[in-house]
This record gives sequence, C-alpha cells and structure tokens, in this order.
Amino acid sequence: MRICVFGAGAIGGYLAARLAQKGEHEVSLVARGPHLEAIRSQGLVLLAQGERITTRPRASADARELGPQDHVIVTLKAHQIGPAIPALEALMGPETAFVWAVNGVPWWYFHGLEGPWFDKRLESVDPGGRIWERLDPKRAIGCVVYPAVEVDEPGVVRLVEGDRFSLGEPTGERTARVEALAKALVSAGLKAPVRPRIRDEIWVKLWGNLAFNPLSALTHATLDRLCADAGTRAVARAMMLEAQAVAERLGVRFAIDVDKRIEGAAAVGAHKTSMLQDLERGRPMEIGALVGAVIEMAGLVGLEVPTIETVHALVRLRAQVAGCLPD
Repeated sequence: MRICVFGAGAIGGYLAARLAQKGEHEVSLVARGPHLEAIRSQGLVLLAQGERITTRPRASADARELGPQDHVIVTLKAHQIGPAIPALEALMGPETAFVWAVNGVPWWYFHGLEGPWFDKRLESVDPGGRIWERLDPKRAIGCVVYPAVEVDEPGVVRLVEGDRFSLGEPTGERTARVEALAKALVSAGLKAPVRPRIRDEIWVKLWGNLAFNPLSALTHATLDRLCADAGTRAVARAMMLEAQAVAERLGVRFAIDVDKRIEGAAAVGAHKTSMLQDLERGRPMEIGALVGAVIEMAGLVGLEVPTIETVHALVRLRAQVAGCLPD
C-alpha cells in the first residue's frame, strides 16, 4: 500500500516515522525547508519512550515526484488546505483516499450526513467550495488526532504522549479502504479504532479547542490557568454549552458532560494551545475551523451563540493586529 503523509510537522512526522519503522508499506511524506533537508540527510528521527528511532521514508517538497497514492494522510491546518490543492491533486489516483487529520470542523462535514443539510458546504472552512469541488468528499476519511508531539529540531520529532488516531467514513460505513488504513496504523503500533459516528468524536475534541484555543490567545494563559481561573472557566463553559446545543441539533451525541471535558483540559497542565503558539510565532491562527465554523453551523440550525460570537470577534482582531489572520 502506498501511503503519503502530507504536512510533515510534528503529527505528520510521528505518523510517517511509525509507518516507515514497520516497513510494511511504501511510505512517503511531503515536507519543506530545513525539516525536509534534515530528513533527506539524516533520516526522520522519532524520540519515543526513551528510544531514538531513525527511519528513511521518501521525502519531497514536490508531490508530483511521489505520484498517485492509496492513502494520503493530510496533517495540515485547515487554512492551509486551499493553497495545497494542486499538490494534493498530484497524489490523486482513481481510488486515492484522503485522510483528514486536521483540527476543527472539517470541510467535508455534511457529506453523506442525512437530513436537511445533506452535502452542505461550509464557507468558513471551504470558501467558494473549492476543496469540495477539486478533492471530492467521496474520497474523504475522517481522522481525530490525539497524540501530543513536538518538533525538537529539523528532522527530529518527540512524542509527548498518546497513540490514538480515530478513523471514520463520513457515511459511517466500514469500507475496505478505512479497514486497510486502520490495519496499517495498528501494525505500526498505533491505536486506530474505526468509528461509525466519527462526527461525535470530532465534536468532543472540538468542544475544548473552540473555547480554550481563542481564550489562550487572548490571555496568553496555559490550559491549567484557564481552567483554574473562575472567570475564564465560566466563559469557556458558556462557549461549550452553546456549541453543544448546535452539535446536538445536528444529531451529535456527547459521551461526556461539559465539566468532565473541562477537567480533561485542566489535567493537561501548563500547556500552550496551538493557537497561542501560532500567535507567539507570528503564524496564521486556526480561527475559522475552530470557532467560525461553529458560528456558521449555529446559523444553519437557528441557534444563537452570543458568547462564541464575542470571543470570535475578539480573537479575530487579535490575530489581525498581530498579522496572524489567515488569508
């Protein structure tokens, strides 16, 4: 099986290293800059559980060099997908599946979802429907990413904790392609459960991200402080309850309650969210997929989300002032 990891940062590097370490499949990755040069010269290094594992997957900045794939695991941020469409198309064969290991509400969310919003396109994550038209939601496999991984230096990724990548077809089916991918990930030492209701799991992760990411960018506080402070905890909880109402109107079932989800975030400790890290590094922030999409979906189901809208307005201006608002 030919598997390409597109976006070889922390999570992408971890996936590629695990898959390449096993050696059962033809693994490649699309990377760039110093990270690519280091991988080419010294291999892709994974630091995990006290081990230093060096692998040598094929790496390129030009997807055309890699050719059509069976599975492309996309580990970009949501706002990076649009500009990457031509490169992703270069990896596309007749049966290629794109595995969207991307945070937030995915652009394919309403594909195959029965109800009044069947095949609805979300402007907040797919302006003009470009991704939908060119990459085809029928090729999409959902993926919820749980591991925490960091890039220590170019070509070197370090696992902090976690090994689960939940998978699911938008239609809920257990297809041969999702089963084959799950088998490959499990063989590489990862957990890869196939979920019949992948959107439920997407929302449980999004639930915390839509609140704590923008609040951390506004306050520069880590997760433990956001949860311990009565004021910011109350704002986060209000945002999460508004989002829960939207999700449930769309048919989502939450396996845990809001307070347990907040405690889960607090247990992570003194962690800087990805949005705060992007702000500090002057990089575009994932506002649309994490917050804007929830507001758009609230409009679809006829619900008001005043707390989310307030925080969204504040964090968008913060990003604009810092030069971190995606194009």
